[in-house]
Amino acid sequence: MGERKGQNLYYPPDYDPKVGGLNKFMGTHALRERARKLHMGILIIRFEMPYNIWCDGCKNHIGMGVRYNAEKTKIGMYYSTPIYQFRMKCHLCDNHFEIKTDPANLDYVIVSGARRQENRWDPTENGQIVPETKETQKRLFDDAMFKLEHKTGDEDTSKLAKPRLGLLVGRNEMVWKDDYEANCVLRRNFRKRRKELEESSVNDGLLLAKSSLDINLLPETDEDRNMAALLALRPSRTIEEKQSAVRSKIINSPALPSSSGLLTSFGGLKKEESLSKTVPLTRNSLGITIKRSKPNENNNCSDTQTVGSNKEELVSKDKLDHSAELKTRNIENKISLVGDYSSSGENSD
Repeated sequence: MGERKGQNLYYPPDYDPKVGGLNKFMGTHALRERARKLHMGILIIRFEMPYNIWCDGCKNHIGMGVRYNAEKTKIGMYYSTPIYQFRMKCHLCDNHFEIKTDPANLDYVIVSGARRQENRWDPTENGQIVPETKETQKRLFDDAMFKLEHKTGDEDTSKLAKPRLGLLVGRNEMVWKDDYEANCVLRRNFRKRRKELEESSVNDGLLLAKSSLDINLLPETDEDRNMAALLALRPSRTIEEKQSAVRSKIINSPALPSSSGLLTSFGGLKKEESLSKTVPLTRNSLGITIKRSKPNENNNCSDTQTVGSNKEELVSKDKLDHSAELKTRNIENKISLVGDYSSSGENSD
């Protein structure tokens, strides 16, 4: 692509090569807007945050790796290494903060507008390679005894690290000796994990749709299962209460379908039997009256005859009353037990 750069540029008809390049002829810069403050010694660059900081303006946390358009300025020299300072605006507020390089300590220093999150540690504690200082390098070059001591220390460090490195190399050879089989195992585990994730996502989607929620659910754990088992709902009624309720419903429900208003339930039968036992049937309740003729004062014989005939009539009426009482009882029992099937048959038809 480099050979096409000269060909892809547009040269106007009045272009004079004696003036210089095309940018100089057009009065522009190759960096365009990034060089708008170049006359002040400022170049606009893309700066990436080297560590976590807190902005002094909005007090918000800004993570490592966040990028900004920063103004790059050269402010000094450390021996032959230039020291640069970067000024940028916070993306959450109107505050500006400045950061400069520190070549002596291989680090960045916050000048103003922010403060650093202190999570630094000694690199020698976790086995990192620490560059030697200039004084140490000079002594290693000039002092043979110091060089020998330094070499002995390096050998001791290598002896301590050799078993651990051997374990790592052995494990690497054991796992990746057959790269095809290792790749198959790895892909098999990936497929299994993917199926589990798809199944859990489907179940979570059903639960969220049922509850009308729009949140991210965490994976289920044993603690969640135990908590759900403890929160199980107890029945509102016991078995005995349920059975008694069913019995009362059966007793109070109609035994036979009817629309004539007759008593067709077990409860009605019980009430009728109790009424028939408590209230006895008499002549007055049935509406039976007895008529008697007045005695004649002139004829004593006729009186005696009428008295005898009256006694016979009373005996016969008593028998009739007794038979009528029996008939009424039988009729009432039949009425209470026999339902009106004609209405139910018509409805069913």
